[in-house]
Amino acid sequence: MNEVVCIASWNADLVSRVPRPVARGETLMAHSFTIGPGGKGSNAAIACARQGAKVAVIARIGNDDFGRMAQELWAREGIDATHVEVADGVPSGVAQILVYDDGDNSIAVSTGAGAGLGARHADAAASLLRGARVVMASCEVPLAATIAAFTHARGGGAFTLLNPAPAPAQPLPDELLALCDLLTPNETELRALAGASHDVPLQEAATALLACGVGAVAVTLGAAGCALFRPGNAPLTLAGHTMPVADTIGAGDTFTGALAASLARGDSLDVALAWANAAAALSVTAPGAIGGMPTRVRVAKLLGCNL
Repeated sequence: MNEVVCIASWNADLVSRVPRPVARGETLMAHSFTIGPGGKGSNAAIACARQGAKVAVIARIGNDDFGRMAQELWAREGIDATHVEVADGVPSGVAQILVYDDGDNSIAVSTGAGAGLGARHADAAASLLRGARVVMASCEVPLAATIAAFTHARGGGAFTLLNPAPAPAQPLPDELLALCDLLTPNETELRALAGASHDVPLQEAATALLACGVGAVAVTLGAAGCALFRPGNAPLTLAGHTMPVADTIGAGDTFTGALAASLARGDSLDVALAWANAAAALSVTAPGAIGGMPTRVRVAKLLGCNL
C-alpha cells in the first residue's frame, strides 16, 4: 500500500543565477545556468519518499525529454508512477527560475501537460486514493483534480494536505477548503487566501480559513520557522534552524512532503510540524529544488532524536 499519494505537478527547472532581481527592461549576465527537476508536487513527493514513506504520484507529463526526466527521477526515488499519463502533442511543464546571490528566487511556471490533469485522473486512481494514509496536492495542478482526489481520499479516511502555492488568483472554493485537513501556505499565500491585507496578523488570517472548514493551518515563515493554527488551540510556533543557504528553491515543498511522511507514520501534528520544520531548513543547504532534500536520518540527527 502506498502511504502517501501526491496529485503532482511536474516541471523541468531552468535555473539562472543572477546577482539580484532583474528590473523591467533590464538584462543581467547570469553566473550559471542549469536544468533540473522541479514542480511543487513532484518536489513534495520526493521529499516525502526521502523521509521513508511509500509514495505514489498522479500526474500528467509530455512525451518528451523533460517528461522522461520525470519518469527516470521517480523511478530512482522509489516513487510509484503507475497513474502518470504521458500525453502526446503537448510539452511537459517548465519553470524559469532566477536565483539571487542572497539565495532568494523568482519563478515563472508554464504548466504544459499538467494543465490537462483533471477529475478523470483522480477517478481512475480512486482505489489508490482511498487506500492512502495521506493525500497531498498544491495549487500548481487544476483544482478539479484536487477536489476529486480529496473527495476519494476522505471516502477512505485519508488525511488531506494542500500546499496552496502558488497563491491562486481567485479565492479557493469553499468545497475544496472544507476537504482540507491541513493547509501549508507561506505568509503571503495565507493572507491572499484569506483576502487580507499584508499587515493583517497571521492568526487572524488563519482563523478566517478555519471558519471555512479547514482543519488546521501550518504557516511557513522562512528562516523564522513556522506556526500552526487549529480551532480551540493556542497557536504553536517553532523557531527556524540556522543554516548556510545555497538557495531556497523547494524549501516549502520539502516542508509539505516531510510533514506528509511524518503524519503517514502516525505522528501527531505537533511532532510532524517539528519534523517538517527541520527538513525544510536542511533543504536550503544545497542548490536546486531537490539537491538539499534530506533523508530521515539527517532530520533525526538535527532534531537529536533516535529512529
